Amino acid sequence: MKTSDFMYDLPQRLIAQTPLERRDGSRLLVLDKTTGQTEHRHFYDLPEYLRPGDCMVLNDSRVIPARLIGARPTGGAIEVMLLKDLGDKRWECLVRPGKKMRPGHQVVFGDGELTGEVESVSEGGNRIIRFQYEGIFLEILERLGRMPLPPYIKEQLADPERYQTVYSKHPGSAAAPTAGLHFTPELLDKIRAMGVDVRFVTLHVGLGTFRPVKAEDIEDHEMHSEFCTVPADTAEAVNKTKAAGGRIVAVGTTSCRTLESFTGEDGVLRADSGWTSIFIYPGYKFKCMDALVTNFHLPGSTLVMLVSALAGRENILAAYAEAVEREYRFFSFGDAMFIH
Repeated sequence: MKTSDFMYDLPQRLIAQTPLERRDGSRLLVLDKTTGQTEHRHFYDLPEYLRPGDCMVLNDSRVIPARLIGARPTGGAIEVMLLKDLGDKRWECLVRPGKKMRPGHQVVFGDGELTGEVESVSEGGNRIIRFQYEGIFLEILERLGRMPLPPYIKEQLADPERYQTVYSKHPGSAAAPTAGLHFTPELLDKIRAMGVDVRFVTLHVGLGTFRPVKAEDIEDHEMHSEFCTVPADTAEAVNKTKAAGGRIVAVGTTSCRTLESFTGEDGVLRADSGWTSIFIYPGYKFKCMDALVTNFHLPGSTLVMLVSALAGRENILAAYAEAVEREYRFFSFGDAMFIH
């Protein structure tokens, strides 16, 4: 299949720049993956489409203030985006301007409480930087770092917590698992009260999620890798739900990719941690997930391909066209879909 098969027309004005005041007040396009039929609701109506005995799985990763503005000792501003923790104070980073930061070059942040030195340059042009600091790195980031909003969001975010889910727990993402931004504590309590088992996985979202597919043939696209974890209680709950005939409802493509990465051909989910670069596109047979809560994704992206694998490319493109016609809000701060 071609990347062009997953393109659609989107007016710029429909790209949401700020979150709604009420998290669960966003619109919800409900898509029947079998018939292609759609309904137009609000996110707070989601419980009407869930059933007692379902298991809903959410990604509890927390976005870190991964965007750092520093300076070279000789002068000149340098922007460093933390992408991947390599351990031993080393990170893979996106650096701008990259030409100014070659191996051996240093960068200073704040009043010098954080410094870094470029060790090497990766094949893709990212820099491997070893940082030096005293104390706890995440606490330093909270003081010096900025929230790494997607490139299509041009407005500043008044409250950084609006780019976190209300259940975020484990720091490590460079971008939010945005399908979860619509949930409130009250909505989650309502879902639990109706007999839905709510469980969590962790996948630390990388900026590769925004990387465009440049290959003409989608099978030639190389996926980025991300670190994820399936806790033992989640694996047990998912397997118990499937054995009892309940549905597995993933919240977000990150939860979906985590579940599918650690589910065997026998349909059994195992508790584990590790890197995944799973690429889901039409033709893929889902081993774990039955339904998906998701946002609207960029034209030609791997995420449009993933939802097309679940609901069919024609159904997805027709639903997206309907959303554009009805002026839904798109991308990270936009409206949501429920595919079942």
